[in-house]
Amino acid sequence: MLELYCMRIFVALDLDEEIRERIQQFVDNVRQFAPATRWVSAESLHITLKFIGERPDALVKQIETILSSLSHGSFRVSFNGSGFFPTVRAARVFWVGIQAEAGLAELARKIEDTLVNLDIPKEQRAFSPHLTLARASGGSGAPGWRKADKPNQQFARLQEQLDKLSPAEFGTMTAREFYLYRSQVSSKGSRYTKITRFALS
Repeated sequence: MLELYCMRIFVALDLDEEIRERIQQFVDNVRQFAPATRWVSAESLHITLKFIGERPDALVKQIETILSSLSHGSFRVSFNGSGFFPTVRAARVFWVGIQAEAGLAELARKIEDTLVNLDIPKEQRAFSPHLTLARASGGSGAPGWRKADKPNQQFARLQEQLDKLSPAEFGTMTAREFYLYRSQVSSKGSRYTKITRFALS
């Protein structure tokens, strides 16, 4: 029996370089206050629109084709502030906040509706755009509450420092494209590679 070659994939927006650099500067200033957590590299930052997971190569080609037929306009996205999932006391994820025109949520919905035609299940949680900056050791990156979540101190010093600062402002960009990404997990963390670009008119 032949083994299927599979790829771990997701759909996401990339960031403008200026915004990425501002976020990197912010991280450089605060990461010392949460040394035990896993920080995401600046070049890996993206806005996830749809996590698809492991799929065989043949289906990946179908996903590329069906997404290329999707029509959607460009929209503006702003990055400011920060917070923690699922709660401050039981923090598992440290994130940057996103405010966007309606086009962002509409694009995520269109992608969900399009991919369901390939028997890719819709996400059960409401779309919650954010940029993950760091994860607690051993913790999931999922934003929702999980049974294993409990009070922890991994982000406590960082929370104390952020309380002393004004909310960070990282800028605004116009999203003119989105991508199908491949995710490769290793002992050094996840590595993301762009597979296909899809233009927003």
